[in-house]
Amino acid sequence: MGAVVADDGPSGVKAPDGGWGWAVLFGCFIITGFSYAFPKAVSVFFKELIREFGVGYSDTAWISSILLAMLYGTGPLCSVCVNRFGCRPVMLVGGLFASVGMVIASFCTSIVQIYLTAGVITGLGLALNFQPSLIMLNRYFDKRRPLANGLSAAGSPVFLCALSPLGQILQHEYGWRGGFLILGGMLLNCCVCGALMRPLEPPKKSEATKELDEKKTKKKLLDFSVFKDGGFVIYTLAASIMVLGLFVPPVFVVSYAKDLGYQDTKAAFLLTILGFIDIFARPICGMVAGLKWVRPRCVYLFSFAMIFNGFTDLMGSMSVDYGGLVVFCIFFGISYGMVGALQFEVLMAIVGTQKFSSAIGLVLLAEAMAVLIGPPSAGKLLDATQRYMFVFIIAGIEVTTSALVLALGNFFCIKKKLEEPHTKEAAAEREELNKSEDKTPEDAKVDSIEVEQFLKDEPEKNGEVVTNPETCV
Repeated sequence: MGAVVADDGPSGVKAPDGGWGWAVLFGCFIITGFSYAFPKAVSVFFKELIREFGVGYSDTAWISSILLAMLYGTGPLCSVCVNRFGCRPVMLVGGLFASVGMVIASFCTSIVQIYLTAGVITGLGLALNFQPSLIMLNRYFDKRRPLANGLSAAGSPVFLCALSPLGQILQHEYGWRGGFLILGGMLLNCCVCGALMRPLEPPKKSEATKELDEKKTKKKLLDFSVFKDGGFVIYTLAASIMVLGLFVPPVFVVSYAKDLGYQDTKAAFLLTILGFIDIFARPICGMVAGLKWVRPRCVYLFSFAMIFNGFTDLMGSMSVDYGGLVVFCIFFGISYGMVGALQFEVLMAIVGTQKFSSAIGLVLLAEAMAVLIGPPSAGKLLDATQRYMFVFIIAGIEVTTSALVLALGNFFCIKKKLEEPHTKEAAAEREELNKSEDKTPEDAKVDSIEVEQFLKDEPEKNGEVVTNPETCV
């Protein structure tokens, strides 16, 4: 792989907002699809696992929960790896981990072994793909970033529509072991997506700016200064509460329909309905979030999406037949899609490009414990009461509470422009560049006209794709 350097995400590069960015967006679409849809799609195998290993709902729910917990809890590790080795190498290794975990899981003889393989190993592999893909998307898009986030987030429902019925077919034809083996082979596509993540190259710089960059080469592998930002702290708190209940309904809705007496294929079709609605909700919400009037107020749109989602859960708790579950899945798909399209767009707007790689890792870590206890605790409640109504009510209350924390915290405590996340960094950089111009000719040894011309031209230059041997496919 050659020499590796810190993946700094050079601040002197303007996001192309297109070009190779569309290839990066496609890769991010695939990775997001696997990362979020896979833990839900695995739920179609739960009935078989319960029969084979003699376990309960809460035991099998740990599989999805561990997958999501690894996706979230390894955030700081992924941030360190990305800042040290770069996005592409990390994603290639992650693709191998994701595939190997599912292949080994197909040979497991106990539920604990499945926790370690399909849960821990595959979850780690998906995490090593998911976070770097978002970082690269953030670097390639600026003006079109809300739309790009919406389109990439649409990978989750698209894959959910495909993986849920596919999992049902694989289980029927090959059993859960054959299904796990085939899904493991499919996860190798994550390596292909990782190969698309070419880093951006900054414009050519003069000697003065090179000396300035050398002073900044020692970049922190994990930047904890984001906790000084009140907006980031409020966002992290709200997101942690949200994920307690956000993933519970999709995990249990299939089992809910089966317990009502409907066929397995008809029950699995509920996830397809949810995913189909979600496909259109995410890009449409991304387009709305990119509007001139809406983008500065994106955090309130995000809060509305969470309230909508929580209210849908509360209404879904009253479903008593298949028709009621279909209506629930339609509205849940709309609200869930809005949340998926906005959650990382809001975070990007709060912390900016330079701190995003560390911020997303810390946010995901904060959410990890909530993700880990959410579905299993709902499974325990279901085992104790045998009623899905209480599961959906608790999930709705948790998501609604998170919306209130975010909206009220932002309204009363934060007065910050979300549209200009890079202003401070750019001002500091220009100030240092100006100081370098004031040096005497003996000290600087740089033509002042050349520096001025560079400062004038640099904002207009787009980033170019690196094509050296170490980074090419």
